[in-house]
Amino acid sequence: MAQIHSPLPGTFYRASAPDKPPFKADGDAVAVGDVIGLIEVMKSFHEVKSEVAGRNIRFEADNEEPVMAGAVLAQVD
Repeated sequence: MAQIHSPLPGTFYRASAPDKPPFKADGDAVAVGDVIGLIEVMKSFHEVKSEVAGRNIRFEADNEEPVMAGAVLAQVD
């Protein structure tokens, strides 16, 4: 099982806006380079891209949850 980690400390968002669907939902397939969320740091948003591919993503971090650099955001089978 591979893990996707937060590259920065900040707030994790699973969608690009509150009224938009999440980039990926639990159980979705993921490819290398897919955006799985955003990290907001001081009003600046940074895409979190998957460095692994798999058939099932499970998020460990909730939407709008503060995270530290290196925190596990999701696991991929």
